[in-house]
Amino acid sequence: MQLYSYFRSSASYRVRIALALKGISYETVPIHLVQGKNTEAAFVSLNPQARVPALQLDDGEVLIQSLAIINYLDEVHPQPPFLPSDPLARARVRAAADLVAMDIHPLGNTGPRNYMLKTIGLKLETVDEWTRHWIATGFAALEQMIAPAPFCFGPQPTLADICLVPQVFNARRYKVDMGKFPKIAAVDAAAQNHSAFAAAAPAVQPDAE
Repeated sequence: MQLYSYFRSSASYRVRIALALKGISYETVPIHLVQGKNTEAAFVSLNPQARVPALQLDDGEVLIQSLAIINYLDEVHPQPPFLPSDPLARARVRAAADLVAMDIHPLGNTGPRNYMLKTIGLKLETVDEWTRHWIATGFAALEQMIAPAPFCFGPQPTLADICLVPQVFNARRYKVDMGKFPKIAAVDAAAQNHSAFAAAAPAVQPDAE
């Protein structure tokens, strides 16, 4: 199994956490986004969207989109589960995960940031402020939705934690004031002491700069 990944990509980070939680071994194939390696023909032939992550299975099939990959892993390797068994609890976990993956993350992703910087010609400090604003706005809502114990919804990591921890990494990169979000910070602190999250961290990836 091969994971096409960039160490600082939060979507790739999510999949690395999921693979580690399931105890699945894989080979990392670095795709350097800043150098534009994702737009080269060899990678685009695997993922027409030209984004990471992409997961190539042992049989050669390629999966794209982090949440689709994570859901596949959870279905094929059901232990430990990423979602609770109760339908209401599942909906709450999915809502928290979607808030991060669909509302916060896209607005600060590499594509929109590069468009604002290179096409529109905005200054870096303006684009960084845009990114901080949308992370903080999303975190303000998420802070009210979770109940750390020590993870977002109980003693075990769920899909919500898999999505949240990489976004906290991004928040710190862009100097978001995490003091405003003590619950989120507490979840992140718990994750840093969990072996699966530690193994997936950007700093320990083979392509880390």
